[in-house]
Amino acid sequence: MTVLTLDDLCPDGVRVRIDWPIWSVGQSVFIPCIDTEKAVKQATKVAARYDYKMWYAIVIENEHLGVRIWRTA
Repeated sequence: MTVLTLDDLCPDGVRVRIDWPIWSVGQSVFIPCIDTEKAVKQATKVAARYDYKMWYAIVIENEHLGVRIWRTA
């Protein structure tokens, strides 16, 4: 069993790790998931702790549903 940290996302029960401290303005990350609403809520919560502003889009990439989030500030 994997232990989640405060920065981990887990929208579908699978841990997704993002290296938040080195995430620069303009960069994006794709979070593959089915529960896109939960992924957005979790990412928004973590981004707020770092005082990051972000924009997101629900997308299909390489035949995988998920959320792409961009750091905007």
